[in-house]
Amino acid sequence: MTELLLVLILLAVIVVGVVLYLRSRRNRQVADARPGAPVDPLADHQGVTDIRTVRAGDMIDYGDQLYFVRGSLRLKEGGYSWSEHFLDDARGSRVWVSVEEDPDLEVVLWRETDAVTEPGGKTMQVGGVTYRREEDGTASYVSEGTTTLAERGSVEYVDYEGPDGRALSFERFDGGKWEAGLGESVALPAMRVYPAGSDRT
Repeated sequence: MTELLLVLILLAVIVVGVVLYLRSRRNRQVADARPGAPVDPLADHQGVTDIRTVRAGDMIDYGDQLYFVRGSLRLKEGGYSWSEHFLDDARGSRVWVSVEEDPDLEVVLWRETDAVTEPGGKTMQVGGVTYRREEDGTASYVSEGTTTLAERGSVEYVDYEGPDGRALSFERFDGGKWEAGLGESVALPAMRVYPAGSDRT
């Protein structure tokens, strides 16, 4: 009688163990089938540190704002070359970034302004800030992506320098009207680039 009771208890323990195991397995399968929390695809991507690699299709994170690189200009004057990248965000805000080595790497974020329409003399005042004329010239350009410009052409430019990394620039593409922009110097660690392709790290 005692042996029968022990066998029944042992069978009961085995049945309970099997039931608990099957229930636990089923719960894990249901949990795995549920969609997880949204994942940031850029969370593990540190971005490109060399801003000189930027090209159309990339994304740039700067000042808590994510911009899309719509197009780029590659400019040359004599033996000197630099780039300008045209950006916009989801709200339609448009800016551009110039990248040049003179001889140090200089990155400036530009915003269009209608406070002035054409370059002036040795100094210009815009918004209470005085800018001093730094350089001018004519460069050739090659257009990539969406820039609203021809594939190739020329641009006249006049650059002014202000205090605290501020700048004022005028450009006239292919004999058109002058376009003015106000710029701010960018500290390289503050700008992160996310390449569109997987061939850059």
